Amino acid sequence: MDIKRRILVTGGCGFIGVNFIRLVLQDYPDWRIINLDKLTYAGNLQNLKGIEENKQYRFVHADICDAEQMEQLFAAEQIDSVVHFAAESHVDRSITGPAEFIQTNIIGTFTLLEAARKAWLEDSWQGSDPRFLHVSTDEVYGSLGATGMFRETTPFDPRSPYSASKASSDHLVSAYFHTYGLPVVITNCSNNYGPYQFPEKLIPLVFHNSMTGKPLPIYGDGKYVRDWLYVKDHCEAIVEVLKKGKDGESYNIGGNNEKQNLEVVTTICDTLDEKIGLPASGEPRKNNIIFVKDRPGHDRRYAIDASFIKEQLGWEPKFSFDKGIENTVEWYLANQEWVASVVDGSYRDYYKKMYG
Repeated sequence: MDIKRRILVTGGCGFIGVNFIRLVLQDYPDWRIINLDKLTYAGNLQNLKGIEENKQYRFVHADICDAEQMEQLFAAEQIDSVVHFAAESHVDRSITGPAEFIQTNIIGTFTLLEAARKAWLEDSWQGSDPRFLHVSTDEVYGSLGATGMFRETTPFDPRSPYSASKASSDHLVSAYFHTYGLPVVITNCSNNYGPYQFPEKLIPLVFHNSMTGKPLPIYGDGKYVRDWLYVKDHCEAIVEVLKKGKDGESYNIGGNNEKQNLEVVTTICDTLDEKIGLPASGEPRKNNIIFVKDRPGHDRRYAIDASFIKEQLGWEPKFSFDKGIENTVEWYLANQEWVASVVDGSYRDYYKKMYG
C-alpha cells in the first residue's frame, strides 16, 4: 500500500489522541500513525487495545523533551506530519504543580519544532509537503463576560499556569512559521467530552461519582459557562485542518454548545436516572450535587466562534450537546471495567503486559 501520510501523533494515549487515532485508522487506511506517548498518569495504552495489530500503527514510549530521540524518530519513520496533542492539561494540577506544565507544554513543543525544522527544512528532505499541527485550547484567550465570543484574532490573556503554558507554546509555533517558514497550523478548541476521558475531568468524574453514590462537587455557584465539543467532532475538524488548513493559520474549533457547569452535571444525572433508573436511595442523582470552594483564577465564561473554520474548510460540529452526552453516558455504562481500571490504577498493568 502506498502510504500517503506518515503522522507522528504525540500524546496519542490520552483522551483526544486516542479518539483521533481510532478515527484515522478507520477512515484513512493509507495513513501511517506513529503514536508517541510518555505514559504519564493520563496516558492509557489500554485505550488503544486491538489497534496494535494494525500494520499502519506503531507505538513509541518516549518523552517529547528528548531531542535526540525525536530527531531519530523523524528520520527513521520519515515523518511528514505532526499532530501535537501531548500536554499537561488539568488546570487544578497546574495550580499545585506548574513546573511539569512548563516543561512539557513549552520545552516539549520547542523540542518537536526543532526536530521538524531539522527534518523538513534541510536540503535532504525528500518527502511530501510536511505539516505541523499544534492542538491548543480556548483557555489561552482568558475569560469572557456575559456576551461575546473568542475569535482567532482575540488577544491572549491566560489566567492559569496551564493556559499560560499553552499560550506560550502557541506563540512559539507561530514564531517558527514566521521565522523559519515551518509549515504549521494551530487549532484552539473548547471543552471536549466523550469516550476515554480521564476521570479527573468534569463529565467522567460526575459519571463515576453518580454511579458510586459519591457527592458531585461543583466549583463556586456552578454558573461557569463552557462551550462543549464532542470529541469525534473535534477529531474530524483536526483531520480537515491537517488536509486543507493554510500554513501559519489558526483555527478555532467549538461545539456551539454553551452550558453552565451546573446544567452539565444535572443533564448527566438525569440521563443516568432515565437509562438505568434511580439509585437504591430512590432519590434523583442530582440531589448529590454539592458546591465547593472555587479554584483560584477560575475563568467565568468561554465561548468559541467557529465561523472561520466553517467558511475556510467547510467544517462544523454534527453533535448537539444532548446527543453527545447521551452517547458519552452510554459508552461509560458499557465500559465500566475501563472506568474501574482507571480509578484503581490497574490500567497501568497493560503496558507491562504488552511491552514488558
